[in-house]
Amino acid sequence: MQQHWKILIWLLAGVLAGLGLQQMTEAPGSIGVQFDPDPVVVEGETVGIRISHVTAKLLPKGRHASESLQVGDVVRRVTINAGMSDEAAVDANSVAALTAFLAAEGAGGVATVDLTSAAKRSALVALDPDSSRSRWLAPFRFLADIFMRLLKMLIMPLVLTSIITGVAGLGGGSDFGRMGRRTFGYYATTSFLAVGLGLILVNLIQPGEGARLGLSVDADFGQRSENWLDILRRMVPENVFGAFTGNGNMLQVIFFALLFGFFITKAPEKPKKILTDLFESAFDIVMRMASWVMKLVPYGVFCLIVKVVGETGFDVFRPLGAYMLTVMLALIIHAGLVLPMLLRVVGKISPLQWIRAMSPALMTAFSTSSSALTLPTTLNTLEKRGRVSNRTSSFVAPLGATVNMDGTALYECIGVVFLAQYYASAGNFELTLSAQVTVVMAAFLASIGAAGIPSAGLVMMLTILSALKLPLEGAALLLAVDRPLDMCRTTVNVWSDTVGSAIIASREGETGLGEPVSEELTPS
Repeated sequence: MQQHWKILIWLLAGVLAGLGLQQMTEAPGSIGVQFDPDPVVVEGETVGIRISHVTAKLLPKGRHASESLQVGDVVRRVTINAGMSDEAAVDANSVAALTAFLAAEGAGGVATVDLTSAAKRSALVALDPDSSRSRWLAPFRFLADIFMRLLKMLIMPLVLTSIITGVAGLGGGSDFGRMGRRTFGYYATTSFLAVGLGLILVNLIQPGEGARLGLSVDADFGQRSENWLDILRRMVPENVFGAFTGNGNMLQVIFFALLFGFFITKAPEKPKKILTDLFESAFDIVMRMASWVMKLVPYGVFCLIVKVVGETGFDVFRPLGAYMLTVMLALIIHAGLVLPMLLRVVGKISPLQWIRAMSPALMTAFSTSSSALTLPTTLNTLEKRGRVSNRTSSFVAPLGATVNMDGTALYECIGVVFLAQYYASAGNFELTLSAQVTVVMAAFLASIGAAGIPSAGLVMMLTILSALKLPLEGAALLLAVDRPLDMCRTTVNVWSDTVGSAIIASREGETGLGEPVSEELTPS
């Protein structure tokens, strides 16, 4: 059986298994903290309960510690889905009462935590780690983690060797400049088209107008976050060996690999040949490792989907339904109309033929929610099923996995304008044309800086919220429904990468792109 059918079958099996666990086991909720058993009493009156231990990361990475629940905070009241139709609340008079309340509400939703200091905190209502469902999910989490680690293991050596090999193979000079211009021209064009489409749809549908999100309109404005100049600055590594130590440093690795590959072409013949042969050999070995890992993809997908479906309830999606539909509609239009039109008109390639050829990469992207983790499958699929030359794919695809984020740019634009519409209708924020232009530019630049890892787009949304001087707490609310949207937008990101590879390969004179092949995705 071909690889893409195996992935699809195991993906559906994972959905069914996850739904089965939802029906057979209970899912008590938790806000990721433990409480001191003794309530805090002031003048003979119980005012709340104190947090004794924080057991989970509740908010997106990059938020300030002062915005998260901390040890020593005294909780006065907890409200789930504040301001929504299914709002529920309890005063924190005892640990037993609060624990029973969270257990009854179950996993899913967003908790607004009122502290005795008058501050408010937001946290996801997650699955209680001591619940029976959590214990059933433990083996799936373990196997999914092993699978993700295998994929992460390949990212750094694959990006480094593929880009250096691709740039060195271009020979420098006019070839490098021509393909570079075409590649970055395509990335810029599709990203702006995606952001523009998102802006048009969110203004037509206006999902944030009159929404009941329970976010305080009196929250602090203009909180600090990384801006786009910081993103451009950190592209240049201070220590290139330090950049190799984490998959979050991909922009730095790409910058170094582009320079290193380019200057290989300028070296004398002897060192040029030695280095070219070295990196081509290393790339071949890494691709063989990737081919071995790809055989595990269907089973890794199964474990990932069981984990996601088993942990996530569906109730939380209802209040944010209009927002989710707006994002999904924009993703469908961009992936189903805009990109296929570019593929047909510019690349002269059948979109249906190409999507069939790219199906393994798209299904892997959907299940892993990471364009970087999908990169080994993307490269293998482009060469084996798409018939794109190694010269083109090894240059275009690794760059696209980091800097070409159509789905992420579109999502960031809609998410920020959705929150801005809420604050404009519920408070005194003014959503001007200049503010929306700021969103377009910031979404484009932030998508370039977003790492190709799950939920990276949500973290980069903080940059845009700060640019508009909007509170960052809205990002925690959108995190509640981020996983399914992340899976879909990552699929669009990878689809755009493969379309770009096909178009550039076509413009470079390559033929037979996407034509049916009988062989499996095995090492050459």
